[in-house]
Amino acid sequence: MSGCCRAPTSKSRPAVTTGPRIKVLPSVTDPSRVREWFHLRTFLASLLVPLITVVVTGSTGGPAAATGAFPTTISLPDGFAPEGLTIGRGTTVYVGSILDGAVWRGDLRTGRGAVFIPGTPGTDKAGLKVDRHNRLWTADFSGGGATVYDARTGARLQQYQFTDQPGSLINDLVITRTAAYFTDSTRPVLYVVPLGPGDRLPEADAVEVLTLSGPAADAGAFNNGIVALPDGDLLVVQMLLGRLVRVDATTGASRVVDLGGYSLSRGDGLVLRGHTLHVIRNLTNLAAEIRLDATFTSGTLVRELDSPAFQVPATGDRFGSSLYVVNGRFDTTPAPDVEYDIVRLPL
Repeated sequence: MSGCCRAPTSKSRPAVTTGPRIKVLPSVTDPSRVREWFHLRTFLASLLVPLITVVVTGSTGGPAAATGAFPTTISLPDGFAPEGLTIGRGTTVYVGSILDGAVWRGDLRTGRGAVFIPGTPGTDKAGLKVDRHNRLWTADFSGGGATVYDARTGARLQQYQFTDQPGSLINDLVITRTAAYFTDSTRPVLYVVPLGPGDRLPEADAVEVLTLSGPAADAGAFNNGIVALPDGDLLVVQMLLGRLVRVDATTGASRVVDLGGYSLSRGDGLVLRGHTLHVIRNLTNLAAEIRLDATFTSGTLVRELDSPAFQVPATGDRFGSSLYVVNGRFDTTPAPDVEYDIVRLPL
């Protein structure tokens, strides 16, 4: 089994078995983009103080390691610098690059894939989601906006500009039946793209700004992952304060979800199924499994999921009885030969 409850003592990390290496995109080798990423990584590192030392002993070539029909690891292009991951129709998975905004598309069953949307120097992508109309939405991180693509063809359908304020980081998103909501990790707001009749995409200027109040607006919180609740409210993890907050999607008012003192420090991506919430905690190299109560106002830690294949996991999604996470490796400066992958964690 590739994942288990987190051990109480630290241990060295064995070699990670990955699939065939894939050539890096030319845009990733551009020295100016590498320098830009380095400056961005330096900024993030000032926020994400490592809690543990990560030791990687290397990787081997050949097919991805597998248990049954599905691989336990899936290789991404070397130098890709991933952040967001989402699972679309069937076994299709999408991963976005925080380096140049490329999107990779692959198959969870075969472990094979390729760059689906080419990267563009000067752009970057964080969270990704596929809606029920097979549209791929991306949070364009430092670009201050979002882009919507046809998840089958890769054609760009619409682009939204939320803000031109320097330093804004559009980090993650969730799509409901009425709107798409985006977090900004440096500002106390959510950006809202209301959907039209039949879930029609609105015009580019239809963006709304929802001002947050209460704990969701606390300075230095670094609002990150976001999911929607059945009643329309939203859950947001605050990466630097280690809290989970519940936000009224209409008023922006918020309150802290009581986790009995458990900290979600370094909480990044959120995955919600029913009352089970998985919080991917990047530099702590684990995923916390939280059982939320009937009212979604409190929760209890069930277990901390760990894997020797974790290398600063960022975001993830569920497929069947497995949690898939992408290794962001935020503690490593990107280079054309840096390896990245997706890890399947049986639940």
